[in-house]
Amino acid sequence: MSKNIVVLGAQWGDEGKGKIVDLLTGRVSAVVRYQGGNNAGHTLVVNGEVTKLHLIPSGILHAGIMSYIGNGVVFSPQAFCEEMNGLIQRGIPVKERLRISPGCPLILPVHIALDQAREKAKGDNKIGTTGRGIGPAYEDKIARRAVRVGDLLHPKRFEERLITLMQHHNFMLEHYYHEQPLDVQQMLEATLVYAEQFKPLILDVVAELHHLRQAGKSILFEGAQGALLDIDHGTYPFVTSSNTTAGAVSTGSGMGPLYINDVIGVMKAYSTRVGSGPFPSELFDDVGKHLSSKGNEVGTTTGRPRRCGWLDLVVLKRTVQLNSINSLCVTKLDVLDGLAELKVCVAYRHHGQRLTVPPFDAVDFADCQPEYVSFPGWQVSTAGVTQLDQLPTTARAYLNAIEQYLEVSIDLVSTGPDRRDNVIINDLFKYC
Repeated sequence: MSKNIVVLGAQWGDEGKGKIVDLLTGRVSAVVRYQGGNNAGHTLVVNGEVTKLHLIPSGILHAGIMSYIGNGVVFSPQAFCEEMNGLIQRGIPVKERLRISPGCPLILPVHIALDQAREKAKGDNKIGTTGRGIGPAYEDKIARRAVRVGDLLHPKRFEERLITLMQHHNFMLEHYYHEQPLDVQQMLEATLVYAEQFKPLILDVVAELHHLRQAGKSILFEGAQGALLDIDHGTYPFVTSSNTTAGAVSTGSGMGPLYINDVIGVMKAYSTRVGSGPFPSELFDDVGKHLSSKGNEVGTTTGRPRRCGWLDLVVLKRTVQLNSINSLCVTKLDVLDGLAELKVCVAYRHHGQRLTVPPFDAVDFADCQPEYVSFPGWQVSTAGVTQLDQLPTTARAYLNAIEQYLEVSIDLVSTGPDRRDNVIINDLFKYC
């Protein structure tokens, strides 16, 4: 019987989902991206070799495993071709292992121009987007004016729809943002050239996934960004433009909710965030510098430094509920090595009140002060540890406290970037 699992980020993204997906991929028949775009950044380290993926699913490194880009993903032809060709040059046969849904809305240069113009116009109030055109592309989808991957199979139709789209966007660029309009013919020709490289990969992904399910094959659904950046449930408006929670699996891939068996949440042993938005447990002291430096906290996609802070269990509890997470993987435990004291946020103080759930409003959330519980740290290295009994007693106590608060078992602890650097506490492979 097939078992279909979701792996998603339980915080503000950058939790190390790619490593967990890569670890589990050998036990499934397919890996599916179901939302986001090339604003994602998944770093894989296999035998010391680093692979950074943005649009292509993290399962692409495995022979015999198919990767799919579902209709919920916004698709940049240029970014995809650059990423695909880079992998092919390394001997990874992407064209044999990957298929793309015709329902993916396209990200075009005009979307990037709009994204960057908006951030520029906001000034100090900018959201902190990646500037990759993700938001404007999703807007076109909702406004029912998007040009989609399937349109590239029909050049005349694509041209007609692109001209209509560009009339709208060039007007906004020129007359509202006072930026230069983009050349429609140049965009048309460039996009069709890119399309020639991946047109054979366009396939009805929904039908393909259900063929796999009916054949008893297991499928892994790979989330991008993190649950706290969800457009509906995150710290709005400081969020991404897609639904990053588990419910997006069904809409973004066509796999009905009753066919999903398990949801694995990936979380860091501390908290990080890229871009603007409330972050109650953020640190600006030497501990924050320690986390940033030792954790190499720089965005895979943007190269921007990540904001760092203590672990926040209040928002993690909300994430568990939103996604019905029934398994947790904790990454970067080794980054906490050497700290004499650890703190964990278990509640907030907001205008004299004690809150154990995060405020829905981002302004109220920004006014929250964290209430901490302290734990003793450890002075020995956990880097590369693979056995639970090799972890310091204080590290195990820290993990146990997380489990008790969240009421979800921690099945894996990552102690380094390589595929092999893991403590398997419970059989994570049972979900496959």
